[in-house]
Amino acid sequence: MEQPKYQRVLLKLSGEALAGPAGRGIDFPFVRQVCQVVKDCVDRGVQVGLVVGGGNYWRGVKDGGGQMERSRADQMGMLATVMNSLALQDVLEQVGQPARVLTSIPMGPVGEILSRPAADRYLRAGEVVIFAGGTGNPYFSTDTAAVLRAAEIQADMILLAKNIDGVYSADPKKDPGAVKYDAISYDQVLADHLQVMDLTATSLAMENHIPVMIFALADPQNILRAVMGERIGTIVEEETKS
Repeated sequence: MEQPKYQRVLLKLSGEALAGPAGRGIDFPFVRQVCQVVKDCVDRGVQVGLVVGGGNYWRGVKDGGGQMERSRADQMGMLATVMNSLALQDVLEQVGQPARVLTSIPMGPVGEILSRPAADRYLRAGEVVIFAGGTGNPYFSTDTAAVLRAAEIQADMILLAKNIDGVYSADPKKDPGAVKYDAISYDQVLADHLQVMDLTATSLAMENHIPVMIFALADPQNILRAVMGERIGTIVEEETKS
């Protein structure tokens, strides 16, 4: 069997991507496909940490729409990520893949409080570790939480599975001349204000020298292709390679 290129990855799933055509809630048949691919990765020896957004339920300040205090709206968003994390844990276990939910906020029986040593131990034991609750603080996105957890577990790569198939020079829905990048540097992402991750997440990835691969989740097999080293989507790294 071909060996994977990356031994430990942090997979970030957007909440919206889990919702399917309905746009809200959870599309369980699709989530099952995603979980089966994650299991396939673990079966090949890849250690997988996972962060999921909450946008299929609540997007913090954006859904608060100025009608709520920012911190409280963001806390609701953190709770939405916990709901998604529990769903992913359940479906992973259904397909035969052990998984742990570690929460950034103490939540008793819902999930174990996050600690780096515990996460490392579970990853080495072949369990998927689902980091729930974002960073545990308002004003920080789940993209930032994903980079933070990737740094803590010393991941080889961040896999950013989105509703778009890579990074473009402009919004391809608005600009038919938008160019898709195969690879791009952190510096260019920041300088051109490209919509990859928020600025905090991008800067944190750059400071910790963690490459990021952005690809479409529409085909869950892209997750396996990514860990095997196939160049899909766009890679954001310190220097673009010719």
